[in-house]
Amino acid sequence: MIQMLWPWVFMLVPLPFIMAKLPRVSGHQLSTIRYPIFAQLPADQKSASGAQSWLKIISWLMWLALLTALARPQWVGDAVALPVEGRDLMLAIDLSGSMEQQDMQLNGQPVDRLTALKDVAGNFIKRRQGDRLGLILFGEKAYLQAPFTFDILTVNRLLQEAVIGLAGKSTAIGDAVGLAVKKMRTMDSGNRVLILLTDGANTAGVITPLKAAQLAKAEDVKIYTIGFGADEMIVNSFFGGQRRINPSSDLDEATMTRIAELTGGQYFRATNTRELEAIYDRLNELEPLAEEDRFYRPTKALYYWPMGVFMGLMLFSLWLQRRWL
Repeated sequence: MIQMLWPWVFMLVPLPFIMAKLPRVSGHQLSTIRYPIFAQLPADQKSASGAQSWLKIISWLMWLALLTALARPQWVGDAVALPVEGRDLMLAIDLSGSMEQQDMQLNGQPVDRLTALKDVAGNFIKRRQGDRLGLILFGEKAYLQAPFTFDILTVNRLLQEAVIGLAGKSTAIGDAVGLAVKKMRTMDSGNRVLILLTDGANTAGVITPLKAAQLAKAEDVKIYTIGFGADEMIVNSFFGGQRRINPSSDLDEATMTRIAELTGGQYFRATNTRELEAIYDRLNELEPLAEEDRFYRPTKALYYWPMGVFMGLMLFSLWLQRRWL
């Protein structure tokens, strides 16, 4: 559509008429704008009545064309979405045998760690609209389950389909970090983040966790680590009694903390589902979602069209004066 940037300019339309009606000063009319734009035109008695009428019409048209040009007309196109920059965010999820430990609660029911994780991490994934997400599942080995994609629904579905032991019973934390770094190395984003969740210690793989963290630091990959699992659990003893155990005794918090510190991230500890939800909420704050889509309307200046009309009418008016007056 066409719009005027300075529409108030059209308030000047009656100015020539007002100037012509002003009282005379010292025997002379205050304004010489008998015909808009021109300061001097031949006296009425020297001009033919037909030429006089034409010049009046042309002068007013010139005045309107000039005001239209001054109002800065422009063509405004349809809204165009601006690209927004999200993050390359990789999730590395532990599927080792210890994730089947039923020390979590979900909707008041005891569940294993992986089931609780799927519920919380699934909600986190759904909120990352605008980010490129990837998914690594690791146990004895690390596997790329979902390459980087904007299709967060597919990433979530693949997470929900994961089963304990799919990647082996052991825990290859270093290999998971190394695989994430390898996949992020080819990405052109300046915001590369790995969220690593585990409930144990590195017991498999060909690269140590700290060595992998050093590689991540060199590639500017920030790692947030999450230690998952209850600190205390009551189990039945062999002789019929009950005893308290620490089901997370194998969790290597020192290494998880060091990985996060080396790469500029943070280490979090979740002993229940509520704490895990709070951690993912915190991660949303630390790594904000991509900005909402922004739009702009392309514009094209059109002032030269009315200015061209003004110039054409002026030349035509001069031609009339030379011919008829």
